[in-house]
Amino acid sequence: MASWSIKHQARSFPRTARVNELLREVIAEEIEKMPDFDDVDDIVTVTGVEVSSDLSHATVFVSPFSDEMKGFLDAVRVEIQRTISRQVKLKRTPKLEFAADPAIYEGERVEMLLRKIHSDDR
Repeated sequence: MASWSIKHQARSFPRTARVNELLREVIAEEIEKMPDFDDVDDIVTVTGVEVSSDLSHATVFVSPFSDEMKGFLDAVRVEIQRTISRQVKLKRTPKLEFAADPAIYEGERVEMLLRKIHSDDR
């Protein structure tokens, strides 16, 4: 009965969500292994991946997302895609695009608004 539950859970979980999480793990590990990563001042966190329905493109959300980090990630993009093609069995390897995590920005914006409301109440 337990094996049915595991299979049932895997089927009920959308394929793109499983691919997103798998790509996030592979990309994060690969970035950490990069020899040039030591030259980057920031520590980067891969917070999520959104792959297109046809798996041709994937947006990789990272934090923090400085100009230096963007330059580094753009420079190693092809190498990371090559690793994905070797490690993940997909019909095609998605072209990666790196972007700032919008949740970080939105969280900071909400926090600022809450501070403003709190200070206005005084």
